Order: sequence, then structure tokens, then C-alpha cells
Amino acid sequence: MNRRRTVKKRVFFSVALAVLSAAGCTKLLEQDDFYQMRIPQEKLGRIETFIPAEMNTPQAEAPVRAEPNALAGEIQLTLEECRALAIENNLELKAQLLSPTIRNEALKSTEAELFEAAFYSNVKYVKTDHPNTTDIALAGSQAEMSEIDLGVRMPLRTGGAVTFNLADDRTKTNFTGKTYNPSYDPSFGLSVSQPLLRGAGKRVNMHRVRVAEYDRQIAGAETKLKIINVVSAADRAYWDLYAARRVLEVRKQQYELAEAQLDRARRFVDAGQNPQVDIIRAEAGLAGQLATIIAAENDLRVKQRNLKRILNRPDLSMETPTVVDPTTDPDPVYFEFDKKKLLAAGIENRMDLLKLEFELAKNVSTIDAYRNSTLPALDLKYDYGFYGLGKTRNEAYDVLRDKNFEDHVVTLGLTVPLGNQQAMSNLRAAIYTRRQLLATREDRQALIEQEVLNALDRLEASWQQILANRQSAILDGRLYQAEQRQFELGMRTSTDVLEAQTNYANSQSAEYQALAAYQKALVDLAEATGTLLGAAKVEWEPARPNIGIGR
Repeated sequence: MNRRRTVKKRVFFSVALAVLSAAGCTKLLEQDDFYQMRIPQEKLGRIETFIPAEMNTPQAEAPVRAEPNALAGEIQLTLEECRALAIENNLELKAQLLSPTIRNEALKSTEAELFEAAFYSNVKYVKTDHPNTTDIALAGSQAEMSEIDLGVRMPLRTGGAVTFNLADDRTKTNFTGKTYNPSYDPSFGLSVSQPLLRGAGKRVNMHRVRVAEYDRQIAGAETKLKIINVVSAADRAYWDLYAARRVLEVRKQQYELAEAQLDRARRFVDAGQNPQVDIIRAEAGLAGQLATIIAAENDLRVKQRNLKRILNRPDLSMETPTVVDPTTDPDPVYFEFDKKKLLAAGIENRMDLLKLEFELAKNVSTIDAYRNSTLPALDLKYDYGFYGLGKTRNEAYDVLRDKNFEDHVVTLGLTVPLGNQQAMSNLRAAIYTRRQLLATREDRQALIEQEVLNALDRLEASWQQILANRQSAILDGRLYQAEQRQFELGMRTSTDVLEAQTNYANSQSAEYQALAAYQKALVDLAEATGTLLGAAKVEWEPARPNIGIGR
């Protein structure tokens, strides 16, 4: 009967050990598994050369004559669609959205490290054969011992710990004086420890968890700031593209007008009303307009590539020739802003300032922890145990259940550091860090105020530029028409007409650029106050990709 129970207990312990071993096994996804990267030393120690001829397409031929480029495939994009794509696909934002998730796991890890209960077990087998003297001769003292120790340790948030322990010992010896041979000695123990000065209290022991929680919230503030930056960058890139697209349209329109002027000049020369040189003047003006188109096309491609990078749409990569047509038009409306409200909004909403507030909160917790570490260590410990003994395991556990043999031990330990220099230095450094953070916060508040006021000035200047450039475009348009009529009357040359036409095109381009600058100034003002332009709110959640490990 006893042998059967012993076998059952051995089976139980074996199964428990297998379960505990399996609990730590985790299968990672293939892309998260370990890999090793080896790069030849030559790749790091040698700088390669760039030879244009080797990169040239064999069938490529240099163009004989410059012509305006025809537009490739075209898509239309509203500002709202631009924002949505930026939030959904931007690579920087995808990376940043993982930060709160990582910090959240770090928070869980810290809390588990400090306060997660742990089951422990020890199995020990000892066989000894020591020499011993008797009245007759030298003999061997042999003993065979097996120990099984099971327990649970539960850390407390007050800094102490509670430990439950169950031990089962079996001893067999050749010593004839023992009543029970083999003997079974089970015991149960309860231990409670609690620091009373250093390391005492929830606030001190929750310090690392509190810091991890602040780090998690800092990651959230950084992510929100990144979203604002990404959306604001998308808005600016959108309006830059809008201005570049409209400027290119103006330049192409002026090219067509220059062609028409060349035709008129030829007719007048053929009719004998103008000298032959007037055709050369018109051709030179046409070539100059073509140069402005080439520059405008290049600027459009640069602005377009910047927007494509921010959007990161799979079918709209940077190397694709697809043209993006921004269909949302500027809506310039004059605003008389309340500076005090804007400054208050900046202080309230700016995530970089909120991040500093979290750093200050971490520092306050650190100061408390270091101040506590300067105290002496005064620890109270209580140990309670009861024991059993028998010639069989069942008899031993019967004695254990009766609790006739009990121990009570109370220990009070005191440790006073001599000098305590390390703890005092840590405390002083934490207080100095607080002074530094407070100064940084004041500087950041002043910087926010400066950014808000600068954005307000840019907005006002952009509005004035819209009015000035619009008036200039109207007057330059009238002047161009007047110069054209004077040319038809033989009172002006093609140079005069083309110069007036260039001024008119420059005024139109400046007006579009001023409209885009006004929209970007509004974006700057919103970003300076820690907000996003527009009525639609943006809500986000941390990214939690599937990595093959349970939560």
C-alpha cells in the first residue's frame, strides 16, 4: 500500500516538473527567430565608385530638342484622403505605434518581476559513508537521505514577502540507535518578512512600476506627437504639391501664349510691318518659357515624390510616374486670433511639454525612493513551523496534521550604514536632476510661446501676400493685354510683350504660392498649439501585431 502511494507521488512530481518546463517554452514566428548577419570586411572598409556610364540604359539617347513632358497616369487626391493615407501607411508612424505596446510590455514585466508569486521546488538525494570509531574497530557510518521541498513565495507591495513551505524528508542509516529507520520527517513552514524603515511602504516598492507606467505614457505622448507631425507634414506636402502643380499650369499656359506671340511676330514680319529681328525676339522668349516649364516640372516631381513618401501607398511608390492631382482648393479666410487663448492651448496640448511633466513625475518618485534608501534597514521577520515524524510517511503526516510540535521565531534586524555616501549622492543627483528638468520646462514653455507667435506672424504675412500678389496679378494681366495691343499697332516689340507676359506669369505663380503658404501657416499654427487643423478628430491605438506568443 505504502509503495503504491510512493509511486503515485513520484508520478505526480514528474508530471508537475514536465508542466513547469513546458510553461517556459515558446515558439517564435519565423521572422522573429534568431538570425546571424555576416558582412565581408571589404564591404565596410572599401567605398565603391559611381560610374554614370555603367548605370546608363543602353538604348537611351540624348534628346535632340527640349519639349514639355506629357503627363503620365494621373490620380486625384483630396486633402482628407491624403491625411487618411498618411495615418494608415506612413512607415515612421508604423514604427512609432509599436512604442506604446513595447512600453506596456515593459510595465507588465516590471510588475511581474517585483510582485509575481513564484512556486519553487527542490529535490535532493544524499548518500554518505563516513568513517566512525566504535569500541571494537573503525566502522562506516552510512546514511541515505532524500528531500523534497515545495513552496510558494509571494512578494508584498509593502516591501515584505510571505513564504509557504512544505518539506518531506526521508532518512535511512545503519546507526542502530535510531528508533525509526528509515524515518520520515515532514514539515510545514510560514515565513513573513517586512522592512520597517528602508524599503518599507507601497510608494517606495511601487517606484519601478510607477516609472514604467510613466514611460508607457511618455510613449503615448511621443506617438501622439508623431501622428501630429506626420499629418502636418502630409498637409504641407499636399499644399506644396498644389502650388507646384498650379505653377506648372501657369508656365504651360505662358508657353502657349509665347507660341502665339511667335506666330503673330511671323505674320507681322511677313506683312512687312516689323523687322526680321522681332521673330528672333519671340523665339528667344519661347525658349525662355520652355526653361521655366522644365524647372517647374522638376519642382513638381520633387514635391510629388515627397508626398508619395509620406503617403506610402503600395501602388503609388516614389519611382512610379503617376501624377497626383490635389483637388482640394485653398480656402483663405481671415482670422483675428486671440493670442492668450492660443498660448494657453499650446501649453495645454503640446506633447513635448507633457513628456517633460512625466519626466518630472518620474523624478519625484526617484527622489522619494532615494530618500528612503538613506534610512537604516530595520527588518521584522516572523517564522512559524510545525513538524511530523514517523516510521512511515502516513504516520509522519498524521503527526504533522496534529501540530503538536510547533516553532515561533520573531527576528528584528537593524543595519545602519556608516557614512551612507552612496545613498546621499544618489539623492543629491536626483534633486539636481529635478532642478534641471524645471529649468528645461520653463525653457520649453518659452519656446512654445515663441513658436505660436511666430506661426501667427507667418499667417498674417501670408494673408497680406495673398492680397498683394492677387492685386499684382490683376494689374500685370492688364499690362500684358495692353502691351499686346500696342504690339499689334506696331508700337511695341515682341520683347516688350514677352516681358509683360513673364511678369504676369510670375504674379500668378506668386499668388498660388501665397495661397499654399497661407494654408501651411495654418498647419504651423495648429502644430504649434499641439493640435491638428480641421474639424475631424484623429483617434489612434497602439499597434499589436501577432508574434506567435500569447498575451
